[in-house]
Amino acid sequence: MVFAGINYLAIVIAALSSFGFGALYYMSLAKPWMAALGKTADEMKANSSKTPFIVTIVSELIIAWVLAGALGHLGPGQVTPRNGMITGFILWAGFVITTMAVNHAYEGAKRTRTLIDGVHWLGVLLLQGLVIGFFGV
Repeated sequence: MVFAGINYLAIVIAALSSFGFGALYYMSLAKPWMAALGKTADEMKANSSKTPFIVTIVSELIIAWVLAGALGHLGPGQVTPRNGMITGFILWAGFVITTMAVNHAYEGAKRTRTLIDGVHWLGVLLLQGLVIGFFGV
């Protein structure tokens, strides 16, 4: 198997794009998401820190790097927007939503939380796959 390679600029742009997507996504769903968490806006503000944002951007960089690596393993000429989105969907379905569903089931989390968070991570992986595929190798 021939490895096509990785475009590191694409990884950074994919991570930043998905971070922006997440900000917009959760701002638009803040009330239902907090209700699914069982928290109020005041409780969220009382526990605010920069740590979740740092963890998020580092995690999204790692996700983009892994996604780029998975795409690179398809071979030369295969790092395309279409293949990026397909690979993002497969990784989401195989690893992300399944892991979330298990964790949320044991936590006793509301299904709404799993739905909101799951759709967010689907959007992240589809967007990152699109960006990485667009940039190519």
